Amino acid sequence: MLKTLNNSFLLISITILLFSHKAYSQAKSYESQTDSIISLMTLEEKAGQLNQISSGLGWGPVIKQEDLAEQKLLVKEGRVGSFLNAIGVNLTREFQKVAVEESRLKIPLLFGLDVIHGFKTTFPIPLAEASSWDPVAVEKSARIAAKEAASSGIHWTFAPMVDIARDPRWGRIAEGSGEDTYLGSVMAEARVKGFQGNLNSAENIIACVKHFAAYGAAEGGRDYNTVDISDRTLREVYLPPFKAALDAGARTFMCSFNEIAGVPSSANRYLLTDILRGEWNFTGFVVSDWNSIGELVQHRMAADLKDAARLALNAGVDMDMESRAYVANLPEFIKQNKINIKDVDEAIRRILRIKFELGLFDNPYKYCNIESEKTNILSKENKEAALDVAHKSIVLLKNNNVLPIRKDIKSIAVIGPLANSKSDPLGCWAALGNPNDVVTLLEGIKHKVPETKVRYAMGCSINGDSKEGFNEAIKIAKESDIVILTLGEEGNMTGEASSRSTIVLPGVQEDLAKEIYKTGKPVVVVLMNGRPLSIQWISENVPSILETWFLGIQSGNAIADVLFGDFNPCGKLPVTFPRTVGQVPIYYNHKSTGRPGIAFVKFTSKYFDLPLTPLYPFGFGLSYTKFDYGKIELSTVQISPDGKLTASIDVKNIGNYDGEEVVQLYIRDDVASVTRPVKELKGFKKILLKKGETKKVEFEIEKDQLAFYNKDMKWNVEPGTFKVFIGTNSEDCKEASFKVTD
Repeated sequence: MLKTLNNSFLLISITILLFSHKAYSQAKSYESQTDSIISLMTLEEKAGQLNQISSGLGWGPVIKQEDLAEQKLLVKEGRVGSFLNAIGVNLTREFQKVAVEESRLKIPLLFGLDVIHGFKTTFPIPLAEASSWDPVAVEKSARIAAKEAASSGIHWTFAPMVDIARDPRWGRIAEGSGEDTYLGSVMAEARVKGFQGNLNSAENIIACVKHFAAYGAAEGGRDYNTVDISDRTLREVYLPPFKAALDAGARTFMCSFNEIAGVPSSANRYLLTDILRGEWNFTGFVVSDWNSIGELVQHRMAADLKDAARLALNAGVDMDMESRAYVANLPEFIKQNKINIKDVDEAIRRILRIKFELGLFDNPYKYCNIESEKTNILSKENKEAALDVAHKSIVLLKNNNVLPIRKDIKSIAVIGPLANSKSDPLGCWAALGNPNDVVTLLEGIKHKVPETKVRYAMGCSINGDSKEGFNEAIKIAKESDIVILTLGEEGNMTGEASSRSTIVLPGVQEDLAKEIYKTGKPVVVVLMNGRPLSIQWISENVPSILETWFLGIQSGNAIADVLFGDFNPCGKLPVTFPRTVGQVPIYYNHKSTGRPGIAFVKFTSKYFDLPLTPLYPFGFGLSYTKFDYGKIELSTVQISPDGKLTASIDVKNIGNYDGEEVVQLYIRDDVASVTRPVKELKGFKKILLKKGETKKVEFEIEKDQLAFYNKDMKWNVEPGTFKVFIGTNSEDCKEASFKVTD
């Protein structure tokens, strides 16, 4: 037996060594070939390799829009290294053929696209997926999106967006995972693994982590605006999700539009070179955001586009997206010795390295399989996965015994401007998502209860001020046994350039809710939105509320399954819901301040016209069943700075349904050399409990969960008392304490 084991270990060791040697040899070969290619390039071809242009109009301000023939000529002349917004096997093959068969050096092109939450099979928006607290499901979502995009000729997605966002006015909060660094890091890792997987496969694509960095901290929640934060906040709050994405294997980064402490990201050497490459050893390449190099002029950091090109390249931006700054100016700069040719060559080397890793030099048509484009997109399996993630993304905010609805109910009134919308459930950045593929809530309900009389009235528009539709809505409400009232935002009211100064329901939707409430019928409000909304009146008066975000093509089926009890909601909020916009920014892991808020005590930190608490806290979400938490048990109450302990708690399902619960671990350092948050999420586990079942949930607590940047900006654990909180959300927790010794 021992001999067999020894032989097995020997075989495994040899296999590992051979694989490692092969990987090393391959990497060495890539570097050698890259050096050979660079040595053959003219200055114009070098600049071209760093140039990315859009084959379509895209989102940003267009510098120049060539027709197809002009773009092919640029490729043939070696003046383009990458395209974005070139979609479909036929088009990408057409461009690639010019690059590898007609250009002088035969360097393949990279094709990129914003594949954010699905390609053709549209999944829930990222903020919704984060509500699942299910990294396995999120990874699968990204994997399917990658497979579909790859089948349509795409090599590279500008995702995941990992910006921490604490201001719901910012439209791009919809594209990320909310307010928390730990949850955001877990989701960043899952998405990178899903998109990239094994790059030897033609079903995976390069991930691009964006926006580096702190874009979510824009002042006033206004897109593209200034960011001014301390280095401590940058490193403790905003950078960890980027580091998690890098550790998961992300091969490209995108710099952000904003400045940090006076230096725009596209010219920020501290971010792009000192931290990303110096401290983190990143070997991939950095791409600018759309025209962000050109916008250095508007920042008044650069005198003109030439100056902007010099600043960006010296800072560490390798590829220029759509400003044309590099292709227009680098050859001249090199000749005049205004830019070090070694910096240009290194930028090219990073880009070529990725093209080698992707296998494009071996097979430039690797992603040009017309059969894959026909069979891999919108498949039955993909739709089932989209339904699964949509189920898990729904958050039950309130339920006074109205839900789930009995399937033998006689009549239902479905009311609201989003109830039968085909386009809005796609949300922002829906890639090739088609409204015709969307199942609306009205369709989902009719399919779920075909014997029930379902009446529908729009009631009002999303944004308008007309109340002409109120009477019809009130009439069908009175004629029905229950009302499902669907309210929220348009799908394009979040995402890029979609900041709002207020976060109430747009238009007269709340007025509609008040009129329906007066009928005395039981009401379920179904919210569709891309950001937290201020819904205080609805929260106080309407008996049941579902937060469904924008769930993609399976929206109606997923919501109907929850409404009628075929799926027990298990989502938890990844972001705090404020009572009003005046509480913003509001987030659970705030500092204590010298005068913590105390109700009815004047000289404390609070608003005198609002409660101290949010409308719904971070991590909140109800179920159709109930969970009881026992007492926290610690394996020890004293550890060294390098030690660890186990915290465990019994969780029991005391309700009448089987259900999933997200058990959340928070930690607080009671006294430290610098002020620390009141608590920080440091772990979570999603468990399934059958009715009456009890499970013991355990968390290991060690150095990484206790360390922080001290007053000298050193990452370490300080001795003292720590509190452990375990519970169902950031406010409803059990508590225990332990000490870290000197």
